[in-house]
This record gives sequence, C-alpha cells and structure tokens, in this order.
Amino acid sequence: MAEPGRSVRSQGLAGTWPVGRATSAGGLAPAGFDLWTSLAETLRAWVSAEAGAGRLLPWVPVAFGCGIALYFAADHEPVLWVVASTAIALVLVAVLLRRSRLLAPAIMLAAVAAGFAMATWKTTRIAHTVLAKPLYSVSLSGFVETRDIRERTDRFVLRVTAMEAQRGDVRLERVRLSVRKGTAPEVGSFVQLKARLMPPLSPLRPGS
Repeated sequence: MAEPGRSVRSQGLAGTWPVGRATSAGGLAPAGFDLWTSLAETLRAWVSAEAGAGRLLPWVPVAFGCGIALYFAADHEPVLWVVASTAIALVLVAVLLRRSRLLAPAIMLAAVAAGFAMATWKTTRIAHTVLAKPLYSVSLSGFVETRDIRERTDRFVLRVTAMEAQRGDVRLERVRLSVRKGTAPEVGSFVQLKARLMPPLSPLRPGS
C-alpha cells in the first residue's frame, strides 16, 4: 500500500551506448561479420590441432595416395628419374626442416612426391612389349614356366630366350602357346618350336 502524500515511481539507471561496439543485425549476426575471416581462423585452428604431436602421421598415407592419384591424372607417362630425384630431394628437405615450423607441409609434399614416384616406378617395372599384329612362322626358343591342362587343348607359357620372325623386329619376353591335348612340355624344360603368334584378345564386353 502506498503511503499518503508520496507518489509511486519506478527507479532505474540510464546510460549511453558503448562506443565501438557493433550492433546486432536482427539478433542473428553482429554488424561487420566477416565469413571468410571466421572460416580462415577455423581452418587455421584445425590445421594447428592436426599438426600436433602424434597426429600428423595418419595423414602421411593420405598424401601418399594423393600422389598415386596424381600419377593416374597425368596427361603422359612421367620420366622416372625426374620424379624419383624430386621425391628424394623433398625427403631430404623434410629431414633438414625437422626442427622448423615448416616440417608438416614439407612431410606432406614429400609423401605426395613419393606416391607419384612409386606409381611411376611400378609402371616402368612391369612394362613389356605387346604384340600389335599377327606373326607367322616365328621361331621360338625358351623355357616353359607354367602349363595349363584343359579339356581340348593344353596351354603353356614360354619365357623366350631367342626369337626370329620373317616380318617384324619385335622381341617378346613371354608368350602363351596352345598345343594339342597331351603334348604340352614339362615345366622347366627347354624347347624350340615354330608358332603363329596373335595379339592379345580385346575385351569381350566393357570391364571384362
């Protein structure tokens, strides 16, 4: 109950708006909000966290795989000695920067270069001559590596040591030959024969 002769008034404090403080836009985002700056700071924090002790190692295989993917995306076959020299140089740079802040990016670059060089070396190692057109009356000499007994014919793989063809200067390392049933030579035996060589069959359907 109000006392006689005294009016009821609400008490409060008044002040000015702080200078330099940004007002909110609809209560959702402050004025002057910079999306790219915030994103850059977030990414920087994530990178710093992943570059911590013991957390960088799982990313090395990822970078190695990225190097292999870059090899398959190349327009032409890389030169082996160039990519190998580059990978070795980047590995040495990473070793020299082991006490620097640039160690993490140096390791990632070295891993990418190592993956690229490994894919190039693998392709070079398994590269071999493939017959492009048929050859007839080819004289072959070599050792039998494998033998496959089939229902109607026998097949064996011959590691060629000498090859003579009338029309063609191609030199093959291995050939797969088909002979009559029960006439395939034993594995490891040395044979000399004449054969008709055909190019590898194309796929019968996509993906086969």
